[in-house]
Parts: sequence; C-alpha cells; structure tokens
Amino acid sequence: MPTRRAGRGPALLALLAPLAFASTPVRAASAGDDSLTRVRAAGVLRWGGDQQGGEPYAFEDPAHPGTLIGFETEIAAALAGALGVRAQFVQNDWPNLVPSLERGTFDVAMNGLEVTPARQARVDFSRPYFFFTLRLAARQDSAGISDLASLRGRRVGTLAGTQAWQTLLDAGARAVPYEGVDEPFIDLERGRTDAVLLDDIIVDRYAPRHPTVRVVGDVGDGAYAIAFRREDGALRAAVDAALAQMIASHQLRDILARWHINGPRQARLQATAAGPLAASAPGQPAAFGARHVWLFLQGALVTLMVSAGAMVLAVTFGLALALARLYLPRGGRLAGAYIELFRGTPVLLQLYLLYYGLAPVLRLDAFGAAILGLGLNYAAYEAEIQRAGILSVPAGQLEAALSLGMSRRLALRRIVLPQAFRVALPGITNDFIAMLKDSSLVSVITVVELTKRMAITAVDTRGWLLPGLACAALYFAMSYPLGRLARAWEARLAGT
Repeated sequence: MPTRRAGRGPALLALLAPLAFASTPVRAASAGDDSLTRVRAAGVLRWGGDQQGGEPYAFEDPAHPGTLIGFETEIAAALAGALGVRAQFVQNDWPNLVPSLERGTFDVAMNGLEVTPARQARVDFSRPYFFFTLRLAARQDSAGISDLASLRGRRVGTLAGTQAWQTLLDAGARAVPYEGVDEPFIDLERGRTDAVLLDDIIVDRYAPRHPTVRVVGDVGDGAYAIAFRREDGALRAAVDAALAQMIASHQLRDILARWHINGPRQARLQATAAGPLAASAPGQPAAFGARHVWLFLQGALVTLMVSAGAMVLAVTFGLALALARLYLPRGGRLAGAYIELFRGTPVLLQLYLLYYGLAPVLRLDAFGAAILGLGLNYAAYEAEIQRAGILSVPAGQLEAALSLGMSRRLALRRIVLPQAFRVALPGITNDFIAMLKDSSLVSVITVVELTKRMAITAVDTRGWLLPGLACAALYFAMSYPLGRLARAWEARLAGT
C-alpha cells in the first residue's frame, strides 16, 4: 500500500487543515500538546482494535497467517502514511478500547467504534469514516418479529457495549451479550435466542452462512469514527485533515469499495461529514447506586449457582475418575487420559467447543453448558485431589476389611472414603473457591455472571473503581464464609 514520505507530512497537513471536520466540538491544541510530535518521533501510529471482530474490520489474512487485513487496516495505513509514520495494530478487547485508550495503551482507537453520547463524554472523535445501520435478523419461522417493538421481552443477541446493545435495552428486549460476531447467529439458528441486532456490515457477511436466518430490516443508524484522548488535540486535527483528504480524493471510497461496503449512505461522508452527530450532547454517566447493587447481587447469585452446580459434578465425577485410576486397570488408562486432556487445555477453549463447536449435535442452553463445562474441567483436578486422599489411607485398612468378608465396594464406602474425604477436604474447598472466580469465564457463552455484570456497569457508569470494588467485595463475601465453614468441618471430622 503506497505511503507518503515523512518530509511532506507537515506541508500536506497545513494545506488540508481547513477541510478537517470533527463530530465532537473542536478543541484547540493546548500549548503542551505534543501528541503529533510524539507519534512522529516514535515513527508509528499505534491504533487499538480487536481482531475478534472479524471481517471486514481488521482480521488475519487466511492466505497469509500473521498478516492483518480489513478496511480499517487499510484506513489506518493510509492515515499513518499521511502523518509520515507507519501504522501499528495493538490488540485489545473491544469493550475496553476506550479505557485502554485513556490509559495510553495506544494512540487512537479504531475498530467499528460508534459515536455515542456516552463515549463523547469520555473521548474526542474524528469525523466519521463510515455510516452504518442497525440491522435486525431472525429465524425464517419467526413471523412475530418485525421491528424493535416486537422485541420486547425477547432474547436478542448483540455485542455488549455497542449502540445495538443500548437500543435493545431501550426497546425492552432481553439483550444477550457476545464476544464474537458469528456466535450470535449460531445461537439464533439453534433456537437459543429469538433475534440478532448488529451493524449491517456484520449481518450482511455472517447471516448468509446460516440458511435458517432471515434479515428483518433496519431499525437505526450511526457512524464509526476514530477516538482520541482529550489532551491529544494536535493528533486529532492531523488525522481529521488526512481523513478529509482521503474523502476528497476518493481514496476512502475506493477502500470501502474494495470491501464491498461503499453503499449510498457513504455519500454523507463528503456531503455532510457528520451531520447531526456534531450536535449530540454527551449524556451524564449513570451514578453507581442501588439499581447497580441489585444487578450485582443477581450476578453473584448466577455465579454461585453455576459454581455450586459445577462443583457437585466435579466432585462426583472426579471421585469416579480417581477410583477408576486406582482399581480399574483398563478404565484407569482412560481416566488418566481424560485427566491429562482436561488439565492440559484451557477451560475457556473447552467452553467454546462445548457450547459452539458441539452445537449441531448437543443442544445446551448457556447456563447448562456453563455448569457442564466447568464441572468437566474441574473433575480432572478433583480426581487427583481425591486420589491423593485415598492413597493417604493405609493400605492395611482395606486389606483388613476385605479379610473380614467385606466387599471392596463396601470397604471403600465405609472405611477408606470417609478418611480420604477428611484429607481431601482442604483441596476440595480450595477448588470451589477457585471455581467461584473461574466462573467469570462463562460470560463468553452469554452467561451474565458477576464479573460480566461489573464490566457492563463500568461502561454504564464510565468508571471502573466503584464497580470493581463492589465486585471484589461480593466475591470475598462468597468465598470467605466458605473457607471458614470448611475449616470448621475439618476440625469436626478430626474430633477437635
């Protein structure tokens, strides 16, 4: 992709400055604003995005693994070239792009970042580089879904923290959060949700992969723009000038056309730049209060229910695996293979495979998949804890029981396992407390537990400190009494 020489950058920007247009009120660069100088001195424009957003934004080239492609990748390269530097992509979870930008992880954020009043209250935006519509999709047999009003009370998949997410909440729908863009359509096709609301360029690419899904229509619109820290006015002005030149020279149009997203709406880029977006008044952030505390308690209840259900499965199945390893030669080899497989692979990967990978053959709702996934994973660890407990009981006790005429099963149940449980109890308790925290991973399969609720609230209140402290307090309130109870139980079993 052609780039301009560094020496031509300042003259070009001075020439193009009158063309710049901003979708938020223009702020003059302060005397101490060295943002543009800093970028040029580093020789790179670091832009934050999330590859999980997929095509056509910024994603890995299937033909050349490790190479990033996408229309935003090309825009970033063109903008960096206009500044006389090169573009450098920085991977970041999409919901945390704005907080990461504010703390200086990268220079700008650009990854389908919608211009909303909530974000305008925290960061500055460039002029838009793409106009989108919110597109609603449903199953072919869902005749009752026709518009936003028909979504009230229904489960609708979308990306958390997006304009679509807020639109669904305003419409009274039960918004279901996802991390990726294809997963909402998988759940819709399998009947786990009733509809999907996402940006049109996402729906147009992913809905056709699911033949039972139909497009209902468009229910709103918005714009993508580049986000900047408040104090980086000089960098913002330079990027705006470069964007203006890309629009005037049709370079931006050509990029969008290459990715087949240059529809009639994009004429607004040149005709009116941002239009009514410039008049959007940043809303006041919601104060962290009783409503959020109630939502946190609901999230804590989900965390507790998932963890308790998974722990029952883990302890039961783990005991079966431990007994198989000790007393069943052929079954012991299979149990050993299971333990090594589940201990040797991430629980996050196992959740993805269980919920999405096996969706065509195993129909589980998100809550059931969360319990099963965590339970199967922790069973591998429980097996080793309980095997160690069984081995701690002197072998002579089992032999004595057998010599008295007890069956092996009866001897294990009455003699060995009660003593083994006392030894294994600290490890089992530790696993349960660890599972309370690991249950935060089930948010990737749309379960809104405590940590996910905290992340959603942090976006709502535009702050992480109070939601984070409240979340930590609830985790502690769940885990500390459990530890005390376990120690009391240990003392009772020891007869002290």
